[in-house]
Amino acid sequence: MREGRVYALAELIEAGNPVHQSFLTDLMVPQGMTDMRSVRVTEPSGVDAWLSCVGGRSIGPAVGALLTGLAAHLRIALRAFVALERERLRSTLTSEAFGRLNFGWLTLDARCRIIDMTAHVDQLFQRTSLLRRGRYDRLTPESPGLDRELTALIKNFAVDPDARPRALNLSRDPWMDMLVAPMRGGSVAAGSTPVAIAYLSGDRWSQADRCDQLVDLFGLLPSEARLAWVIAQGIPIKDAAQTLGLTVETARNYSKRIYAKTGARGQAELVRIVLTSVLAIA
Repeated sequence: MREGRVYALAELIEAGNPVHQSFLTDLMVPQGMTDMRSVRVTEPSGVDAWLSCVGGRSIGPAVGALLTGLAAHLRIALRAFVALERERLRSTLTSEAFGRLNFGWLTLDARCRIIDMTAHVDQLFQRTSLLRRGRYDRLTPESPGLDRELTALIKNFAVDPDARPRALNLSRDPWMDMLVAPMRGGSVAAGSTPVAIAYLSGDRWSQADRCDQLVDLFGLLPSEARLAWVIAQGIPIKDAAQTLGLTVETARNYSKRIYAKTGARGQAELVRIVLTSVLAIA
C-alpha cells in the first residue's frame, strides 16, 4: 500500500481472503460499520500510523480529501511520538545504568529539601540509614556533624552559585561518597527553586562481600582477596599491610600472587581490572 494515499474499504478487503472477510463480517458489520476510508503515513524509522474514518453509510470523496489534508499533520505527530519514545527508552536505559553503577543524584532547595531524585536514590533510602528523607522532605544524613556541614554548604550555594563543589564521605564500609555542587539552571516542573545537586556514588556490598566475590572471580585466597580489595582502592601497599595487620614483606608476596591471578602488571592496572569487572555493576 502506498504511503499517504487514501484507500476505500473495498480496496482493503480482499474478496478471497478469509481473514479479511471475517474482519468485515464478524467485527465491522455487527457494529454498524459498512464503509471506511484510511490513510497510512510512515516515519523514517519505519513506524506506521493509520488514520481512518468509519461509518454506517457511504463515505464520499470529501472525507478522502480531508484525510489527505490531515496526513501531513499525522506525519508530524508520528515523528514527535517516535522521538519521545526514543528519549523515553534512552532515559530508561540511562537510569538502569546509573542503578547498576550505584550512582544517583538529587536536587535540593535552600532549606536542604529534596526537589527531585533518581530512582536509585530512593532505593538507597530504603537500603541504608546513612541518608534519609526527613520531615518536610529534608535530606538528613545519619551523622549530626555531616548534617550541619551539608546544611551550611547548601546555604552557601544559595547565596553563591559559583562556590566550589565539595565531596563528602558518608561511609567507608560499604563505601559511599556524595559530591554536592551548585545547581545551574532550574526546571519549570520544579515546585521550588533548586540551589544544589548532590551526586551519590557507593557500594551496596560490604568489604567482606567484595572479598568473597574476588575469591570467586579470580581464584584468590581469602587473605589475598582482602589485600586486593584494599589496594584496589588506591591505597599504597605499605598502608594496606598496616591496615590488614600484615608485614610489608608478606603484603608484597601476596601482591605478586594477586597480580599473577588477575593478570595485572601493577597496582594501577589492578585498580582498572577490579573497577571494570562485574563487581562494578553487581
